[in-house]
Amino acid sequence: MDLNSASTVVLQVLTQATSQDTAVLKPAEEQLKQWETQPGFYSVLLNIFTNHSLDINVRWLAVLYFKNGIDRYWRRVAPHALSEEEKSTLRAGLITNFNEPINQIATQIAVLIAKVARLDCPRQWPELIPTLIESVKVQDDLRQHRALLTFYHVTKTLASKCLAADRKLFYDLASGIYSFACSLWNHHTDTFLQQVSSGNEAAVLSSLERTLLSLKVLRKLTVNGFVEPHKNMEVMGFLHGIFERLKQFLECSRSIGTDNVCRERLEKTIILFTKVLLDFLDQHPFSFTPLIQRSLEFSVSYVFTEVGEGVTFERFIVQCMNLIKMIVKNYAYKPSKNFEDSSPETLEAHKIKMAFFTYPTLTEICRRLVSHYFLLTEEELTMWEEDPEGFTVEETGGDSWKYSLRPCTEVLFIDIFHEYNQTLTPVLLEMMQTLQGPTNVEDMNALLIKDAVYNAVGLAAFELFDSVDFDQWFKNQLLPELQVVHNRYKPLRRRVIWLIGQWISVKFKSDLRPMLYEAICNLLQDQDLVVRIETATTLKSTVDDFEFRTDQFLPYLETMFTLLFQLLQQVTECDTKMHVLHVLSCVIERVNVQIRPYVGCLVQYLPLLWKQSEEHNMLRCAILTTLIHLVQGLGADSKNLYPFLLPVIQLSTDVSQPPHVYLLEDGLELWLVTLENSPCITPELLRIFQNMSPLLELSSENLRTCFKIINGYIFLSSTEFLQTYAVGLCQSFCELLEEITSEGQVQVLKVVENALKVNPVLGPQMFQPILPCVFTGIIEGERYPVVMSTYLGVMGRVLLQNTSFFSSLLNEMARTFNQEMDQLLGNMIEMWVDRMDNITQPERRKLSALALLSLLPSDNSVIQDKFCGIINISVEGLHDVMTEDPETGTYKDCMLMSHLEEPKVTEDEEPPTEQDKRKKMNIEVPRVGVKSEMQPTPQ
Repeated sequence: MDLNSASTVVLQVLTQATSQDTAVLKPAEEQLKQWETQPGFYSVLLNIFTNHSLDINVRWLAVLYFKNGIDRYWRRVAPHALSEEEKSTLRAGLITNFNEPINQIATQIAVLIAKVARLDCPRQWPELIPTLIESVKVQDDLRQHRALLTFYHVTKTLASKCLAADRKLFYDLASGIYSFACSLWNHHTDTFLQQVSSGNEAAVLSSLERTLLSLKVLRKLTVNGFVEPHKNMEVMGFLHGIFERLKQFLECSRSIGTDNVCRERLEKTIILFTKVLLDFLDQHPFSFTPLIQRSLEFSVSYVFTEVGEGVTFERFIVQCMNLIKMIVKNYAYKPSKNFEDSSPETLEAHKIKMAFFTYPTLTEICRRLVSHYFLLTEEELTMWEEDPEGFTVEETGGDSWKYSLRPCTEVLFIDIFHEYNQTLTPVLLEMMQTLQGPTNVEDMNALLIKDAVYNAVGLAAFELFDSVDFDQWFKNQLLPELQVVHNRYKPLRRRVIWLIGQWISVKFKSDLRPMLYEAICNLLQDQDLVVRIETATTLKSTVDDFEFRTDQFLPYLETMFTLLFQLLQQVTECDTKMHVLHVLSCVIERVNVQIRPYVGCLVQYLPLLWKQSEEHNMLRCAILTTLIHLVQGLGADSKNLYPFLLPVIQLSTDVSQPPHVYLLEDGLELWLVTLENSPCITPELLRIFQNMSPLLELSSENLRTCFKIINGYIFLSSTEFLQTYAVGLCQSFCELLEEITSEGQVQVLKVVENALKVNPVLGPQMFQPILPCVFTGIIEGERYPVVMSTYLGVMGRVLLQNTSFFSSLLNEMARTFNQEMDQLLGNMIEMWVDRMDNITQPERRKLSALALLSLLPSDNSVIQDKFCGIINISVEGLHDVMTEDPETGTYKDCMLMSHLEEPKVTEDEEPPTEQDKRKKMNIEVPRVGVKSEMQPTPQ
């Protein structure tokens, strides 16, 4: 591509590609796509986006095409790779001038230079770093900033390379430029601190921007540029100096307004300081040891004393707490139980920690966390009143929860309390003791303090197990507080029921549960929505608990289910509806069939909720989960749900529908339980199976569930199902067997085996294309025992239950192997006897023994020759399945069950599904005595 003639043409097409008119845009995009592999195209793009007189949109598009071209064609091994000559020219052109006036384009240029550096620096591009270093020294503000921006992106990219050779190159680079990077950062930082008091906002912002960029460079060099950074004096000098710089920057916040760009940049720089410390601690815990004392002193003073008043802000406090937490929890700083087994570095760090966390320090941190940071704020109380559902979502982990102050304080409290529980338990118990008895509803501060202390007691539940008599506290203190109905007491009602939810799995006497259920019934009728939602959460914890007893819960089931349903109808937020649905699902799951009298209202409401949630796939997932438990609870009665249920399954499992990405896993589970609990096949239920073929083609992690669904259809209505779908299913299976793992092959063959067991006449005919593969696997001695075991199970079914089909199969395989039928039969029996030990399940061993025994009545000499081997494995099989009857002293087959023997279902066990009953009808392997149809072959 000639540069002079092509520039005009490319510029014209780029201009068209920025058009909003698709008739102009599409042809331009196609033309640009064709040019991507043309020599010289990227040189033209470089000329265009470095020409500042051209339209900004055109230049922006040119730089994006250039950046994408680096990903596709810069590597030497890439198809249509750029020539070395053109790449050399492009590299030189990229670093000729750092004078891009548009910020967004400058950032893109810096990123694409970094992409090239990742591939070529330093070997093919040794001049890049020296050029950048010289450029950041110039006096021109624009050039200096753009060079510094590029320097950062290049450093960031090179630091991210993971191969050992690349790491070595970056270590060499860091050692060579670290001194310069430090001096550059100090220079810009000092300039900023001098200009803060000048009042020139533009100058302050400019110097602060350079300070931030140079600090970003230093962060990457410090954290990723040294194997043993504690041995480098400059690195440790920089890290020790961070604390003083942080103090200076925090003081600067007093003189910079709270609502401008400078303030935003200042806070971003302060946070970056803390990120340097956190990253360094994460990557080099032992190198961080000299910084432990200073880090703890700094963080604790700014977060837990008056030093931080007026200068700290929420994100900074979060970062300081994270620093304390990482030091407290760091595994490298925890000595072994036997101190002598610990390294000197670990013992030194532990000694520093123990010297810092004295009783007064720990006590002050604990009290400050509870009495200051745990208190509900005015903002939170206002949100409670104005947006109760929004408040509960924030409290239980909304989108901003991860980065907000409250969860960070709670996690820090848990970690410190766990690490120093012997010191802090008396402190928390004392705080509890001062709050005994009711609290004046007019004293809002006292109510909030009690809320905070109860929060701490809930968070530390496991640590307080031996120190708190929770049962007595529940009866004497907490239960009466739940009965205070005053509106101003609602924060405590909510906190107390949350607290009980925290303790329910830790220490709560079973006899007290009826009292708790009574309280939950009352609170689910509370005037405050937040209290009701929190109560639902505690109810879930209660029914999920290991010691849950259905008999205690049943007297309250109707009331609770009705109130939960009313709550589900009342809430409007998607997250809250999901939460309440989850609670309902848990209740249905635990009480199972006992739920049947009470689900009518929910069954009527779910279709409406499904329709309303068309744009909310996660809510639909919650509905699917609820339906799964509902179908399990209703059993055969779930057939009445089919007008709603089957279209839901159809949509959720249709891979041509976009929602399947979210709904497929739960939709398949619902499909499965619907089949398991279906009393009979219906045309609509059979029709849904049309979705299965594309699902099998996906070969995803849901294959196992798909196989279970296929088995469900086989047990439900094998004849109708196989006649309708077996041909397509068999084709899918044949394709799967060629590409899936041995475990997947076993799953496929188990489906075939079930079809043969349930329908011995139609099964072999429908899956006939698979059987030669099974036969061949046996003859050739399949090396995987589990697969071989399944092969023998499938062939045992054919031989035992459809001998005529086995004869025709043997005849076909004899032609395939070009052997006599007798010889092939003998080889198969010999391999079967030899590999009998591959079969571990008693029922399969019995099946194989019976299958081979069924051959013995034949006069075939080959079979007679194998008599000893067949009898031997049959005797072994007998030993596997025979047990002594303690009443009669005789032996009986443990795998045979009389129709009069109905298995007893205990209270904790789920009642058998319709499919369990169907399986029971097919579970018995026929007794010995089946006359073989194998006739002696003509001699």
